[in-house]
Amino acid sequence: MATRYLYIARHGAADAFGTLTETGREQARLLGERLAHLPITALWHSPLPRAAESARELDTFLNGNAPVNEAPELIDHVPYVPSVEETPRAWVPFFDGFSLKDAAEGRRISQDLTDRFATAPEGDDDLHEVLITHAYPLAWLIRDALGAPPVRWIGLNAANAALTVIEYRPGLPPAITMYNDMSHLRPEHRWTGFPEAARP
Repeated sequence: MATRYLYIARHGAADAFGTLTETGREQARLLGERLAHLPITALWHSPLPRAAESARELDTFLNGNAPVNEAPELIDHVPYVPSVEETPRAWVPFFDGFSLKDAAEGRRISQDLTDRFATAPEGDDDLHEVLITHAYPLAWLIRDALGAPPVRWIGLNAANAALTVIEYRPGLPPAITMYNDMSHLRPEHRWTGFPEAARP
């Protein structure tokens, strides 16, 4: 039974202009080192510069064995704008101002994302694909794999260059084998969600 392995990561840390910082480049390189031993068949990245640059840094460790391509479905976007009734109170201001057109475009991109990547392979060969994307599309793929309601993309956070792995096999539900794993990153490059502690 052929399996599609998706190795999904948010881009490395970026500055306010969307350019990778030195930390972000190091995070991407460390992710590349972690994936270097795998039989990667394709490396896909969002059209945004911080994702494309992360893919280039990571690819130096894959020895050019896999094609590197842009995938518009991986663009940073809000995948689903919930109704007021289903929106957590703290998120209500975030969605204020989203038009029906914006919401429809987000839903379209999200559907394209799952249609393209969240499926079992059609042939007999395993696929090992790396996706370099952003926090919200990554949350959407996790939500989809869990079969959770659309609003549950909210609250699924992703650290820069952390690794998430989802496996897709014919006739079986998706298997999330790893989520937001940062063990390949140096401690000072990991985001935990905890407040910054004073360093001695």
